[in-house]
Amino acid sequence: MNALPKLHVAVLMGGWANERPVSLMSGEGVAEALEQRGHRVTRIDMDRQVAARIAEAAPDVVFNALHGVPGEDGTVQGMLDLMGVPYTHSGLATSVIAIDKQLTKQALVPHGIPMPGGRIVHSEELYQHDPLPRPYVLKPVNEGSSVGVAIVTDEGNYGNPIARDTAGPWQEFSELLAEPFIKGREMTTAVVDFADGPRALAVTELKPKSGFYDFDAKYTDGMTDHICPAEIPGHIEQLCLEIALKAHKVLGCRGCSRTDFRWDDEQGEDGLFVLETNTQPGMTPLSLVPEQGRFAGMEYADTVEAIIAAAMRHFEAKDG
Repeated sequence: MNALPKLHVAVLMGGWANERPVSLMSGEGVAEALEQRGHRVTRIDMDRQVAARIAEAAPDVVFNALHGVPGEDGTVQGMLDLMGVPYTHSGLATSVIAIDKQLTKQALVPHGIPMPGGRIVHSEELYQHDPLPRPYVLKPVNEGSSVGVAIVTDEGNYGNPIARDTAGPWQEFSELLAEPFIKGREMTTAVVDFADGPRALAVTELKPKSGFYDFDAKYTDGMTDHICPAEIPGHIEQLCLEIALKAHKVLGCRGCSRTDFRWDDEQGEDGLFVLETNTQPGMTPLSLVPEQGRFAGMEYADTVEAIIAAAMRHFEAKDG
């Protein structure tokens, strides 16, 4: 990696989405790593005056450590584009598509990337009948970190039909994505942009110690085992790397992305499905991108600087 010149970096974090606590952890980790490398850092906790605060700070680049709306859905990206301020991670169009799970399917599936079927359902429908044969998964269309995900099983864990007084994502979101439940193993692959192009780093298998890989399992120390590299056949590992890299390119991601998989190992290659591609993966101590960066020989700060370097290259090329 080429050395990154010393920069003034505004680290944008927090906000008001469900993932605010994760964003604060990511942002603080990024800020500390940059300070250790000699960069000047301004921490900005996202609020309604964020444009004025960024303008006042006048950074060389914004490290976007926000998760969820409005930091990951194109809103902040559009604001920074209008301000002419370079920023990390994906741009407006990619962010709009990738945060929406249905739009992501429409973008990726025609390019041969395998994703589960399913459909958008109105929450009110669920009290009348199941949208798919059980077991199936219900998830918000545009949330990350497994926020609001429910697995509806044959045993009728939420009632059959789902009861109105049962806690679940249908109480918070008017529309949900219903997908067939794919049994098997949870895996993920990070992609980071380097000067010579994007590179898929590794495949990690995630083994929650109870339940599934939900918000608590992702961000509570000790609740999930991370197996990196995943103990899977070589051809499945290579397929994950290839698919994650292809998804990164098709969606137009930049800086870094992380593509999540489910693999039914009884079905071989036919059992591998992409669940989503995350354009702003977490950078907390438990996060998967820095973990795979370490596997690839990079320190946490190296990964942070690589993401910033990608942003600087993009905006220099655009200005040129």
